[in-house]
Amino acid sequence: MQQIKDQVSRLGVSELTTPDEVDSLIRDQKGTVLIFVNSVCGCAGGIARPALGMAMKHGVQPDRIATVFASSDREATMRARSYFTGMPPSSPSFALLRDGKLVHMIHRSDIEIREPEEVATLLTTAFDSHCLKDAKN
Repeated sequence: MQQIKDQVSRLGVSELTTPDEVDSLIRDQKGTVLIFVNSVCGCAGGIARPALGMAMKHGVQPDRIATVFASSDREATMRARSYFTGMPPSSPSFALLRDGKLVHMIHRSDIEIREPEEVATLLTTAFDSHCLKDAKN
């Protein structure tokens, strides 16, 4: 399990393991944050994690990028999902928040039917729409 987590932390993504860490990242923060809900499934390892790595090379980025691990950090994952207003639980998934409010969600159902490059494009399109300083969303 640690090896799976390390694949993401090596990208420079902050690992959130407690509800307090999730709250301090999201609550009362200005700007954009991408939360990657990581998991042990094949589509996380074969598609979502590689897609995240590709998307992190894009010129426009969220202010902060973090991850929770659904299989082991359950309380942190539940707290992160509490910010994904109106969305069902999904692992793996990506949630983009702006000023603590969900603005874009990519669910497992969006990930498992695509190649990593296609998911990276979904991410970078969301970054372009919501992460520019003058974005109005």
